[in-house]
Amino acid sequence: MEPGQQIELTITDLNHNGEGVGRHEERVVFVPDTAPGDRLRVKIVQIKKNYLLGQCLEILEPGPERARPACIVADKCGGCQWQHLSLTEQRRIKQAQLKQTLERIGQFQDPPLQPLLGNDQGLAYRNKATYPLGRSAAGQVQAGYYQRQSHRLINLNQCPVQDSRLDLLLKEIKADIQFQGWSIYDESQRRGKLRHLSLRIGRRTGEILLTLVSAQPSLTNLQPQAEIWLQRYPDLVGVALNLQPQPHNVIFGPETRIIAGRGSCREIFAGLTFELAPDTFFQINTEVAEALLEAVFAQLDFSRYTFLVDAYCGVGAFTLPLAQRAQSGAQVMGMENNPQSIQQARHNGELNLLTDVLFWEGTVAEGLAQLETAPDFVLLDPPRKGLDRPVLDQLLRWSPQTLVYISCEPATLARDLRILGAEGDYRPVWIQGADFFPQTRHVECAVILEKVERTQ
Repeated sequence: MEPGQQIELTITDLNHNGEGVGRHEERVVFVPDTAPGDRLRVKIVQIKKNYLLGQCLEILEPGPERARPACIVADKCGGCQWQHLSLTEQRRIKQAQLKQTLERIGQFQDPPLQPLLGNDQGLAYRNKATYPLGRSAAGQVQAGYYQRQSHRLINLNQCPVQDSRLDLLLKEIKADIQFQGWSIYDESQRRGKLRHLSLRIGRRTGEILLTLVSAQPSLTNLQPQAEIWLQRYPDLVGVALNLQPQPHNVIFGPETRIIAGRGSCREIFAGLTFELAPDTFFQINTEVAEALLEAVFAQLDFSRYTFLVDAYCGVGAFTLPLAQRAQSGAQVMGMENNPQSIQQARHNGELNLLTDVLFWEGTVAEGLAQLETAPDFVLLDPPRKGLDRPVLDQLLRWSPQTLVYISCEPATLARDLRILGAEGDYRPVWIQGADFFPQTRHVECAVILEKVERTQ
């Protein structure tokens, strides 16, 4: 085989990166943007030791679950990987890959995996979109997502997976940035000002928050332009400027200035009201996140618990619903390292008259280490990298009756479940995958773990 060689290939499966998998002369070939059952004409673009990378030149015969993408740039934009697959097939693959990961990495022979949770809304579900800004060769302001494995910006005027109420703002605000003549940040030169446009909407309230992310604060006429936006868009409740002067890929900087209106929008989640700032972490799919939380709570007997801890609590999105369901007299505590999130969590508690909840600022490992009483219930929602070893050590030290582990990365979830089982005698009694991210390869998962008696 040589690069540039063309072959015919049938796709039989998808890998964990969302690429099609086929075989040619006993060698595995990965081909992006393909579907199981596709028969293709493929150009070999890279030859690796154990596999080949191919590019689809022609679909000779489409697979049965191939779908027409809803987005005209789906084959270029890096925001989605699976718009060419039916929603049914996406979910079948996610469930299969979740099971395979639990078996392969977690070494669970028969994981208690429930049918994948989702709804019929495979599009227009995202409650937040943050777009890098750039300029075309002709000097026009652009906003969109980067092409896969590149920093080439794919310009968008609408995005089928974001809440459709944000589409009008995306197109018109680009034109206003152009009119104002604000400079766009050039990453290679480290010059210019505007870096990102962020739009956030409360799915249940319709309130919209607009944030410009800039390397510098001096944007001429920003105040009057922000007032124009508030008048033009009735659902827009605030315009903010976030300052990110550092030359790295972290989108939001530490300082946010409210330019006009409010500095947050409101969302209704699990029957409670939450105020969300521009850089607040909140699950991107409000409806399915709420359904997953309700499914978890339905499996629990809250009369068993007197001290409940929500680790990685953020703004209290899971802590406050937990406090509502805890038995009378039980103590509920949230732990979070981000001081702004802790401040918002306390405010959200007051907003919902749940003032008995304690919120502790600091790392989860530090928070667990400083407890004076052993918690009998801990909810874990760590970042993609999973649990750090100090957190695992503190969990094993306190040995709560019940752990609930919510994860957006099955591989690190399975790794941590294996450790908790081997070193702490925990076993998963219920595992629920959820399709938080339709049109992408990503899947969310919640696991309930209980302590078991060690057999002699």
